[in-house]
Amino acid sequence: MSNSDADQIQIPIKVVDLPEFEYSQIDKGGVGQGNDSTPDVGQPVGDPTEADGDGDEADDGDQEGEPGDEEGEHGYYEMDPEEFAEELDEALGLDLEPKGKEVIEEVEGDFTDITRSGPNSTLDFERLFKQGLKRKLAMDFDEDYVREAMRVEGQDPRSVFEWCRNEQILVSLSWIQNEWETIPMTERDRYSSFEAMQSVNERTPPVQLIREKGLTEVPFRSEDERYRQPEIEETRQKNVVVVNIRDVSGSMRETKRELVERTFTPLDWYLTGTYDHAEFVYIAHDAEAWEVERSDFFGIRSGGGTRISSAYELAKDILESQYPWSEWNRYVFAAGDSENAANDTTEKVIPLMESIPANKHAYVETQPGGTAINATHAEEVERAFRDNASIKVVSVSEPADVIDGVESILNSS
Repeated sequence: MSNSDADQIQIPIKVVDLPEFEYSQIDKGGVGQGNDSTPDVGQPVGDPTEADGDGDEADDGDQEGEPGDEEGEHGYYEMDPEEFAEELDEALGLDLEPKGKEVIEEVEGDFTDITRSGPNSTLDFERLFKQGLKRKLAMDFDEDYVREAMRVEGQDPRSVFEWCRNEQILVSLSWIQNEWETIPMTERDRYSSFEAMQSVNERTPPVQLIREKGLTEVPFRSEDERYRQPEIEETRQKNVVVVNIRDVSGSMRETKRELVERTFTPLDWYLTGTYDHAEFVYIAHDAEAWEVERSDFFGIRSGGGTRISSAYELAKDILESQYPWSEWNRYVFAAGDSENAANDTTEKVIPLMESIPANKHAYVETQPGGTAINATHAEEVERAFRDNASIKVVSVSEPADVIDGVESILNSS
């Protein structure tokens, strides 16, 4: 497993075959370049202008030989993964929106949150005024109307107060008692009943009173005070884990391995540049599967058979234990020559792919010269997920197919 936290990545020139990534104008030869004869890791690099020792063109490169002890010279192109992701988006017209996950950063936003305390400079006066105005409208009453009620025959301050409450006139008993003394004795029997008083006097609503007399005061209270605070905005870090799976069985010769590297490498660059934090898991498999370092992933060879489900079983265990779907974006990329053990694809691989939640599953078939008769894995996976846009199957038969393959994998449609 390797983390991609560095600001820059180094790209071996021998696998670069993307537009505008050009190392040399020489068609053949050159340091770190080959013509299907790129040496394995550890083998010395000979004169790039020469053919093999017998004057013929170099062989496929899959023959056995003793590894050398000299370190090869390779050129590197240094680049920013984010810049690469932007250029690839522009070149391919992609628009992938990664979903946020659980790693959170808190930043202050607009002053939209409200608290009960704070500095005076953040007092929400508009809200305070509205609350006071609501209270005034609820508590205000037509004083002249209540004074007329004091002129009903046989009443006293207490009975007038109770009548006001029944009429939902919010007046205090003390106010009525004070005003009672201003009513002349000769006027306290003007009406025979409250109903008679109401028949000749119309109650003026508080809003109309404010319009007629103006707003002279608003009853503010301390419990109405609210203070504006900045809203805490949560920025979720965009995490991604990329699981790269490669068939290392005996049939995966050098040309096929290089096609895997040519395809997986730009996918890794793109996801590194797209997400805030990217981690990678590399799984090699023949009949069994094991986790390896990236440095070993593209060069390792085995003589065993092939059981692709072993890799998905290991990938599922790693993802469930270390990268929960609720916290991580997931991409699972597998590659091989499409050969697999009998019934393994339909009985095990396809159910396993269905059981592993991921933003994208992809299988890259590397078969230079065309698909072998017994290479049916890609066809069976494509048939099973024909209507599932998140599961892609692509064929890469030569380096020229890489860009189309990458575009097909990353494209959401």
